[in-house]
Amino acid sequence: MHPALKPTDPIAPQLVSALRRSIAELELPPGSTLSEKDVALRFNVSRQPVREAFIKLSEAGLVEIRPSRGTWVMKISVREVCNARFVREGIEAELASHAARLARREHIATLSELIAAQRDAAEAGDYARFNGLDEAFHRTIADIVGNDFARRIVETARFQTDRVRLLSLPAASPMQVLIGQHQTILECIAKADGDGAAIAMRRHLREILLALPSIAAAYPEYFTDTELPDHAVALVPQTAVDSR
Repeated sequence: MHPALKPTDPIAPQLVSALRRSIAELELPPGSTLSEKDVALRFNVSRQPVREAFIKLSEAGLVEIRPSRGTWVMKISVREVCNARFVREGIEAELASHAARLARREHIATLSELIAAQRDAAEAGDYARFNGLDEAFHRTIADIVGNDFARRIVETARFQTDRVRLLSLPAASPMQVLIGQHQTILECIAKADGDGAAIAMRRHLREILLALPSIAAAYPEYFTDTELPDHAVALVPQTAVDSR
């Protein structure tokens, strides 16, 4: 069995996590094929848990299963990314607001450590590590509130946004910009400023809308559409786009 898998835990969910990470980090790029046989050999497992993992990834909109033809990593839909971001904003703004009321000293310390680690990753140009720390930052805020249902919805929505976030880091969404936004969120939480934390989180999660058009143009082979839906266009002032 692959060392990344724990034999005492259910195999299929672990495969979902491992394959999702490979898709999010573009090790399995949009449009690439997936083989049950190859994945089973790679992880030294039977085909049944691989088949179950493919179904879960299909339900998350990350792969397409075509009976008798094969399985492909889904290309990135701008509309689906915008829809997922819309859901994240609504939930995570509320989580940030409640975190400002509930956060204890150790929570503030954890968030500060994550931002410091992000600075190190940015200096090293380690985009994958930076993206993982970004996820940990948002997950920590959800953990402060303790709403597992909200956290699960956010994690599902991240399926659609993670690949775009990684593609955006080199230029479209500079890491220092994202670090500054995280710092503002943290400062609001530390001051118990719930309204400020919610506003800062909304501003942070709208950053991806500024990056999407340029990313889609730079990687046309990865995308199935390039137009922002109306609900996203309304959130992106043209002056902000022009100033990028």
